[in-house]
Amino acid sequence: MTNSASGSITPGIPPAVAAAGLHVTRGRKKILRGLDFAMEPGRITGLLGPSGSGKTTLMRCIVGVQRLTAGTMEVLGRPAGTPSLRHDVGYVTQAPSVYTDLSVEANVRYFGAMHGASEADTAEAIAAVGLEALARQRTSDLSGGEFSRVSLACALVSHPKLLVLDEPTVGLDPVLRAELWERFAAMAASGTTLLVSSHVMEEASHCASLLLLRDGLLLAQLSPAELSERGHSNDLEQAFLHVIQETGAASNRRAADESQVAS
Repeated sequence: MTNSASGSITPGIPPAVAAAGLHVTRGRKKILRGLDFAMEPGRITGLLGPSGSGKTTLMRCIVGVQRLTAGTMEVLGRPAGTPSLRHDVGYVTQAPSVYTDLSVEANVRYFGAMHGASEADTAEAIAAVGLEALARQRTSDLSGGEFSRVSLACALVSHPKLLVLDEPTVGLDPVLRAELWERFAAMAASGTTLLVSSHVMEEASHCASLLLLRDGLLLAQLSPAELSERGHSNDLEQAFLHVIQETGAASNRRAADESQVAS
């Protein structure tokens, strides 16, 4: 089974994120196993895989809050977790991290103040997620989808160079999902690098590059078109399943060969 990928970095341009021999183990369980990849700056990279594949752990490595068992993780040219990265990296977790007793505007203003953001930055971030009409409303009174968008606004207000989003579209209606992906595309066009995790394969088509994870292994790094070609299907979910079956069969053959050599 392939557990590495070379990526598609343009020569002469340093990667926004680069992992080499990345391992993460908790207790006796191997969460990430020998990941090698590089993300090109100013593009949307999709992190795709079923639940339990290691997506959230990998994102925690990138933002510098996960201890590495082995290997390295470089972010914007510095080791992940370097203090100076705090103003350059935005992170939106699956669980919204906002204050329920404050209004939308107060939450975004508070997080923006940590990065020296202005009132204009606050207004821009709120508008970007479509919450202008609810800016003065307490977040505890919002719907689930609106609540999630507040967290995203709090991450956008600092204009991060790298934005890491852990399944940001879960629970959102199709119209809002489409609007958010349009926003992500605009951010990438302006130079922001985005890593967006999802287990919904249809969202892969919005990404320039895909990291396919399963059981802590990186099966491949490729574009949506390359995934479709390799998986022999225009349905990206079916194509991903084909890649899983293909790499699983290769792993079984290798194990059988090693067993024969040992005997």
